[in-house]
Amino acid sequence: MPPKDPNQSASDMDPSLQRALRSDPPCFPRACAIQSCLQKNQYDEQKCTKLVDALYECCAALYAINGDDTKSVCCPKPSLLRIKMEQRSNTAGDAELLQGKRR
Repeated sequence: MPPKDPNQSASDMDPSLQRALRSDPPCFPRACAIQSCLQKNQYDEQKCTKLVDALYECCAALYAINGDDTKSVCCPKPSLLRIKMEQRSNTAGDAELLQGKRR
């Protein structure tokens, strides 16, 4: 999810989002949280969907603040991020869709 207000400054954002944006590379703590969650939960993606959403929120904020030319190894390209966020807002989430296909 993008920042609540695209015109909001970094100082108005949630402190954890601010820290993630200041990390090197940007959004790194949130990407690491996904990896830790997957390892802890035997790679059950469904248990980590909120962390994926948090990473996407960070990436969306990064692009909103710095423009689409900004790069972070932790974030998908802006065009792909927008598609993924739209898909997640219209569905229960990628992992839940995959779980349904496996059954």
